[in-house]
Amino acid sequence: MIVALIDNGSLEPAAHHNLRAVAAALAARAGVTVEPISWKHSDRIPAVALGGVPAWTLAPWLRHHVVEGQRDFLFVPFFISAQGAIGSALRDDLDKISGELGGVSFAFSAGLAEAGALGGIVAARVHETIAAKKLSHPPVIVVDHGGPSPTSAALRDQIADDVRRLLGTDIGPLTAASMEGRGHHHNRPLFADALAAPGIDRGDVVVASLFLSPGRHAGPAGDLAQIARMASARVHFTELIGAHPAALDALAVALHRALASTTQPLSA
Repeated sequence: MIVALIDNGSLEPAAHHNLRAVAAALAARAGVTVEPISWKHSDRIPAVALGGVPAWTLAPWLRHHVVEGQRDFLFVPFFISAQGAIGSALRDDLDKISGELGGVSFAFSAGLAEAGALGGIVAARVHETIAAKKLSHPPVIVVDHGGPSPTSAALRDQIADDVRRLLGTDIGPLTAASMEGRGHHHNRPLFADALAAPGIDRGDVVVASLFLSPGRHAGPAGDLAQIARMASARVHFTELIGAHPAALDALAVALHRALASTTQPLSA
């Protein structure tokens, strides 16, 4: 059995570097090889930007291993949630590729949302930012990407509720928002609108981004930062979720459980 940490993929080298770092740390915890694989996009990153080692994406990576005689795969999802639209589309893609290759067996370990780890991680990131910036009871915005699935919005709202409960009076008012998706009511308010709301449009505000790695949307040059630069408030972004030690802990526990439930031999 081949074990892989899989993300959505990005054209940004920083995102794939983070995927590789988490895969290496997860492998050290679990005592098995964990390969970093992107579903899409990352194979278009120039190899020179990745230390000379090109990124694999899902379809060619699977074909490579099948040619070598491997047909059993265990995926550790590196997503905020593997249960929404992205997770469903990924499983559909795997089914299609499996059919093309004449039968490939694949399974998934639990993800961060299933492990119940996200609320605590986001709260810890907010607390770190409050301490580092010496803020007093700042308002907080928990922001996700936004999309057509109300399932993702429900998870965002649950994480926001968890953060509110865990931080209590350490923070001011807390808002859950989405970066985009105005056409779907469950994405509202949008991030730009939340930043312009009374009580948030002046002074300091802490923004917790529900993203695992830097890339097109998150990070210093991402879409969220560009939106924040247009705001009147002083916006303080937390560090991202994927590099937090508790995220690695949760993924390692999920991988151990998945490995314990399988009888397939592991590939070296």
